[in-house]
Amino acid sequence: MTTRVQHALNQLKNNGVRITPQRHAILTYLMESMSHPTADEIYRSLEPRFPNMSVATVYNNLKMLIEAGMVRELTYGDNSSRFDADVSNHYHVICEKCGKIEDFMYPSLEEVERQAEEATGFEIHGHRLELHGVCKECRMKH
Repeated sequence: MTTRVQHALNQLKNNGVRITPQRHAILTYLMESMSHPTADEIYRSLEPRFPNMSVATVYNNLKMLIEAGMVRELTYGDNSSRFDADVSNHYHVICEKCGKIEDFMYPSLEEVERQAEEATGFEIHGHRLELHGVCKECRMKH
């Protein structure tokens, strides 16, 4: 895991981005977290180590990481964006009860993108596939 974080930090440095301790911590947290955290969750988990850090600092760093192509923002229309440091083509399974999001690997649907371009004349820039259901933990509660 550390090599992935180190590689990302080196990439940022090569692009002239200063690596602050907060930036390092946010990136590490995102790369180690499989839970697709919100900015608030990131802030709350790092706040004990960085008492002077604000939520705005977290948002500004996330914005910079998104622009650098290292983090993907997942928006769901409820103002609680979640952030994913895995920018590879993968999909998400979302629990309708507890909101947990898990990664789901499946061959990329690039062929669907090509067919959509042909059928509509659109220039497709990407797609998002989400599956909705109830996770194992929530099913066991009932």
